Amino acid sequence: MDDNPLDVEDLLDTKPAKDEETLWDTVKTIFYAVAIAILVRTFAFEPFSIPSGSMIPTLLVGDYLFVSKSSYGYSKHSLPFSLPIVPGRVLYEMPERGDVAVFKLPTDRRTDYIKRIVGLPGDTIQVRGGILHINGVAVKRESLGAYVYQDTYGIFHNTMRYRETLPNGVSHEIIEEGDSYPQDNTQVYQVPKDHYFGMGDNRDNSQDSRYLMNVGYIPKENLVGRADVLFFSISGSFWKFWAWPWSLRFERFFDKIG
Repeated sequence: MDDNPLDVEDLLDTKPAKDEETLWDTVKTIFYAVAIAILVRTFAFEPFSIPSGSMIPTLLVGDYLFVSKSSYGYSKHSLPFSLPIVPGRVLYEMPERGDVAVFKLPTDRRTDYIKRIVGLPGDTIQVRGGILHINGVAVKRESLGAYVYQDTYGIFHNTMRYRETLPNGVSHEIIEEGDSYPQDNTQVYQVPKDHYFGMGDNRDNSQDSRYLMNVGYIPKENLVGRADVLFFSISGSFWKFWAWPWSLRFERFFDKIG
């Protein structure tokens, strides 16, 4: 005979307790997953997508990339919603000339922009005849031939592609539709202390630091991080997954950004 018999009421009483325990375990799992995701996004890497062609040919519309949040230290803009918790910038490291950097637009401090850092604090920057000049010296520009791209409106642009080599030896590609547009002949810009000068690689189709009223100089506090690597790229709509076999740009997956 069973020494510890269970009646029907005992069996019924254990089920709600088990359901509550399972629910609590689920809640804890979700909480930990969200907390880890926020920590990674805040202190390590944050994903971004490219919606415009201002960085062509380096970055294409439909590229998805990881931004290193630790590269320049941390400010309030490292946090979700730019929470004003971090004073100024901590663990600060200066960007290097040629870095592709994500930053909060200085004129509204909310919109994410991505440009190449060409000017450091104290530099003078000017574009003359399409040629970038840094501290009065023309940056080397080597022609790589014609380059055609289609913008988000379906319009084809015939451009010239160049390899530009900055004073620190960093080399990257840019495109130009011509060398006589207003943005190809600018004033002399004096980069203020603790600020940077950013330009798009699509030189004639980029709102960047040349436009002082719209973008202007980039305060160090506004830096979000350095664009390091592509992890996904698609030439069409991300949500049209049935078209992925034809629209995914596999050759760009895991490309280093430079």
